[in-house]
Amino acid sequence: MRLVADPSLQRWDDGRTVAGGSPYRIMRLTARGGELLDDWLAGEPVTSGRSLAQRLVRTGLVHPEHDTASLGPDDVTVVIPVRGENPTALLAALGGLRVIVVDDGSPTPIPGATIRHDTARGPAAARNAGWRLATTPLVAFLDADTVPQPGWLAPLLRHFEAPDVAAMAPRVLSVPGVSALERYEQTRSPLDLGPQPGPVLPGSRIGYVPTAALLVRTETLAELGGFDETMRFGEDVDLVWRLTARHQVRYEPAAIVEHAPRPSWPALLRQRYGYGCSAGPLGRRHGEHVAPVRISLWSVLTWLLIALGRPRLALAVTGAAAVLLARKLGALGIPATESIKLAAHGNLGAARLLGDAIGRSWAPLAIPPLLLTKRGRVVLALVAARHLAEKGELDPMRHTLARVADDAAYGCGVLRGVLRERSTIALRPVLTDRGGRSSVPVSGNSA
Repeated sequence: MRLVADPSLQRWDDGRTVAGGSPYRIMRLTARGGELLDDWLAGEPVTSGRSLAQRLVRTGLVHPEHDTASLGPDDVTVVIPVRGENPTALLAALGGLRVIVVDDGSPTPIPGATIRHDTARGPAAARNAGWRLATTPLVAFLDADTVPQPGWLAPLLRHFEAPDVAAMAPRVLSVPGVSALERYEQTRSPLDLGPQPGPVLPGSRIGYVPTAALLVRTETLAELGGFDETMRFGEDVDLVWRLTARHQVRYEPAAIVEHAPRPSWPALLRQRYGYGCSAGPLGRRHGEHVAPVRISLWSVLTWLLIALGRPRLALAVTGAAAVLLARKLGALGIPATESIKLAAHGNLGAARLLGDAIGRSWAPLAIPPLLLTKRGRVVLALVAARHLAEKGELDPMRHTLARVADDAAYGCGVLRGVLRERSTIALRPVLTDRGGRSSVPVSGNSA
């Protein structure tokens, strides 16, 4: 195993203080730990200090690269849940892999299906029926409307050289097209988690991975009992979060699987609404993992004061936070200028997170009262305008309109799920520094 640095990695004090990852954290290394990290980042394989290497990997400060894989294609069974059309393109792309096709009550039976349900029982039940027939060490779940690209499996298999890795997810890209919807999905698909690898951790940059494409250890599925068949939406997120509670799950964008976009705008909005509906049940099961925003109390005070028209007082709060942070981090060899930058970036990031929550998870509850005041309408205009600067295949105006509708549909689903579950967990923000905790976690000496 070799290690490569995450783009966020920073080092100070002769390399003994390291910071970065998601959520952002700071680690203090021993002198020996700093030397080991120097060697690893220079390309040396990990032959000693494995506990430190694993800790750096799990926090997302570095990423592992394995030269070989002891498991191969013969160790994988592909499970394809189907309801509707025969997945001929997917089957053709799988070559000689073992395949189990589960027909989940299609109106016209799927020819050659391994299992058929007389009535639709949902994707969770279909996937469970499939993996329970597998006799291989690994199971790959692929949705019927996906097509893996050549070479997709090898980058995932190499990560299973680490015994604590229970599941690997490839990057899922929307199939390119010329229509406005297809072009929108190319950059805004909820299945595409970006070009950077990393650990999957609730509340982090990669907070979940979809089971539209997921490679999992069969023994781990048996350990967890598979998917929760009572969930119509969010069953994949539920499984992944249960996996992360006991094992390591990673995202590897070097492996590519393409996914067909929704056939129409109403279908896309129904999908997003369904995703939102899963937030309530997920909140019941996983608590704060489903929080719409994670933010420090300092940032809450800053932006509340700005919203109330008190920018000078907000600046004073930001300054006080920067001073306290500089005192804390100065003892770790981090320059005061970096602490100030961290405080400023934290407040700017908080504004983006609050804007996302207002326009998305909180939309049905936040938009009506904000429309009643001039200052509230300015806030809504800023929330919508932030989409104009986003990278997209559509022109800025059409992209913004699509994003607003996309987010609103998801927010309506969140509200429906919350009401159905009679629980507000999916709407509550999480204060990262409550109870005396620091908004910037710091770990002690590691070697």
